[in-house]
Amino acid sequence: MVQAVHRAMHVLRELATATPRLGVTELADRIGVAKPTVHALLRTLEAEGMVVQDRETGKYQLGPGLVVLGNAYLDSHELRTRAVTWADLLATQTGAAVWVGVFTDRHILVVHHAFRPGGSVQVLETGASLPWNTCALGKAIAAFLPSERRAELLAGELLRVTGASIDDPARLVAQLDRVRETGYALDDQELTLGDAGIAAPVFDRSGEVVGGLGLVGPVERLLADSARQECAIAVREVARSLSRDLGAPRDAGLRASS
Repeated sequence: MVQAVHRAMHVLRELATATPRLGVTELADRIGVAKPTVHALLRTLEAEGMVVQDRETGKYQLGPGLVVLGNAYLDSHELRTRAVTWADLLATQTGAAVWVGVFTDRHILVVHHAFRPGGSVQVLETGASLPWNTCALGKAIAAFLPSERRAELLAGELLRVTGASIDDPARLVAQLDRVRETGYALDDQELTLGDAGIAAPVFDRSGEVVGGLGLVGPVERLLADSARQECAIAVREVARSLSRDLGAPRDAGLRASS
């Protein structure tokens, strides 16, 4: 590991969680290095557009260069690229918003967000990072990960975002087993009060799970008895179509379950 790169990444992560900005002294205390070292890192990152300095306070925040890199990542991500058409189709079919996500460490990164049809105001969630155990996307993907990786996730920290979030490993194991049987996962106000999610896994040409696709919307709409099964079937079928578009074998889900 290159120490300077590691420290620079640590600086960026601290700025990503800071509200609203951090100074040299604060960053030095947070990452445990000398102020001159932090100052040198910040000057280099600023020259590359990765951070910007507030001229009034002297404090730093993330810079526009990260947006360029983030957009490049999204534009080159095969799952996202191929998911755009399928996500739009699912949103039209169900009248709900659609998220496409991938695992990053213990979180789900939303790489695409198809708005629900209609003219109502909506907030773009592309780039959002969600604790895996609090959302249908996370459970849909985790259910089909190798057993060692699932065990590692369940043994680690399980975050609570709402009062309905599940942080009991035994309950999550039961849910993941159910996902492997049905091919889709649910969350009931576990990420956002009033909202629910229905998601299914997406597989690539190797037959491994590479992400998930799912609906997000008001709990009374998605999980109502009259709509839940219809929405779940739609999600599962579109996820299978997306998987085939990625070259997944037809027995990908079954292969992952064995």
